[in-house]
Amino acid sequence: MASTSTNKQPLLIDRVFHNTVESATLVSGSATSLDITGTNSSAILLDCSLNDGGICEDIFTIARSVTPFTVLLYLSPASDYLRSSEAFFVGKMDSAQVIGTTVSLSTMPYILAPQPQTGSTDIQFRAMYVPKGKALWVTLQLAAAVGNTSTPIIGAQGGLY
Repeated sequence: MASTSTNKQPLLIDRVFHNTVESATLVSGSATSLDITGTNSSAILLDCSLNDGGICEDIFTIARSVTPFTVLLYLSPASDYLRSSEAFFVGKMDSAQVIGTTVSLSTMPYILAPQPQTGSTDIQFRAMYVPKGKALWVTLQLAAAVGNTSTPIIGAQGGLY
C-alpha cells in the first residue's frame, strides 16, 4: 500500500517525471493581470487528475531569446481547458535574458521533507505539491501569442505518488 493512501508522512515517490512544454502558443489573455481570461491558451505541466498526486522539486525555464517572458502557474481540477472559474494562481517567474540560461522557481511553498537538491538548505525544503485530482497548468502573461521560437521552454521535474 502506498504511503499516500493513509495520508501519512513522509510521502513516498512511486515514479519520477521530467516534463517540458513548448510555450510559443501560450497566452493568459492579459499582459498585465494574473487572472486567466476566456481567450487563454495554456498547457498542462503536470497532470495529477488520475493519480495520487505529485511533487515538483524544480520548475524551470530555459531562455531562447533575450526578451524575458513572465510564466504563470495555476492549479485546476480541469484537464481539458484552463477555466478562470476553476483556476487558482500559485506562482510566477520570469525567464532569463540570456539565451540558454535556466531560471528556477525559487518561491515555491515550504514542505515537510527535504528534496534531494544541492545548494542552500532553504531550497531543499521547498517544492510544489500537486494534489490528487488537480493539474498544474502553465501559460505566459501575454495578451496575444508570439507564435515563434523566442518564448522559453518550460519544464518541471519531481515525482508522482
